[in-house]
Amino acid sequence: MQLKKNIYLIGFMGAGKSSVSRAMAEKYGFRETDTDEMIVSREKMPIPQIFEKKGEAYFRNVETIVLKETAKKRGMVVSCGGGVILKEENRRLMKESGEVILLLAKPKTIYERVKNGKNRPLLNGNMNVEYIEKLLKERTPLYELAKTREIATEGKTPERIAEEIYRTI
Repeated sequence: MQLKKNIYLIGFMGAGKSSVSRAMAEKYGFRETDTDEMIVSREKMPIPQIFEKKGEAYFRNVETIVLKETAKKRGMVVSCGGGVILKEENRRLMKESGEVILLLAKPKTIYERVKNGKNRPLLNGNMNVEYIEKLLKERTPLYELAKTREIATEGKTPERIAEEIYRTI
């Protein structure tokens, strides 16, 4: 099956976007990309370093640039950074060029998935369930505006989530 539009996977960090996009590529042969990986490649430095040296606003602007590049393509599964929904322009770009699937996970699950990671600059010094819950609550209205569909990820493998998405497209 060829995708006519892009599939954008959105959700909080640790919701499973990268794992699910890889599973979709492996299982169905879809081309996939990751906006965070595109930013790292473009900027030639890891995300925490971009935040530290150039700031979050700079990072968000580069994120919009790579999203615009991706939106011009068709048939991609795109794993988006957790904060891609912060800009209205990004939400519009995704909806205009594809399906926007929100992957949901509970704060405790997110914490368990990200607690040992070092590439989460927004959680530096705040690596706890309470902070994740607060940030998730702030972003939820924007995720709701951006999504066209949602899928709960609790207790599911990336392969199973990929199958659920495939059945809906």
